Amino acid sequence: MIMENNYPSWLWEKLGEKCVKNLKKHGFDAHFTATKEDAKKLILDMVSGFDTFGFGGSDTTRALGLTEALKAQGKTLYDHWKTGLSREENLEIRLLQGRCDCFFCSANAISATGEIVNVDGVGNRTNAMSFGTRKVVVVAGMNKVTHDLESALDRIREVAAPMRAKSLNFDTPCAETGVCNDCNAPQRICRITAIFHRKPMMTDISVVLVNQAMGF
Repeated sequence: MIMENNYPSWLWEKLGEKCVKNLKKHGFDAHFTATKEDAKKLILDMVSGFDTFGFGGSDTTRALGLTEALKAQGKTLYDHWKTGLSREENLEIRLLQGRCDCFFCSANAISATGEIVNVDGVGNRTNAMSFGTRKVVVVAGMNKVTHDLESALDRIREVAAPMRAKSLNFDTPCAETGVCNDCNAPQRICRITAIFHRKPMMTDISVVLVNQAMGF
């Protein structure tokens, strides 16, 4: 019997099952996990044979403790969030992320109909996801899963982008008002939209959904 306070989790589970089914239909290796701990174990087992790892600008992947776990294993990490980097070093790391064994990132939205949607400001994430790396692992909390592609795009404009801009302290209208107005601000973060309708022909992508709220 489901306890009353577990109904939201149950609803996410049902949505997640549908999402995984459709992602698999579209060629992605998809998984649904109950907790962050389950996701971490699954992912570390999945990537145990790789040596070099890139990390996109993702709070979600870092919340799993993947960077610490891989460092402890002596793996090579390309992480542009490392402090004290010069502009040239930052750029070089972003380039290496697109040529490493395995690239970790999250998604701004994933539709239950089986599409992955990301909107980038620089493009290192969308580039590394589509071609160049041997393996891509996308980790997303169920708060990022929507019912269809249209609602996924709406989620990015209405939820993900304003919160992300605010978290970065960027000077954009959405960071002030919480509402997207398709601005031309110099620090606008919505510049490149990538929709993965199907798995790219030459890139292996795994999607790990976590039945918890994670990231923006």
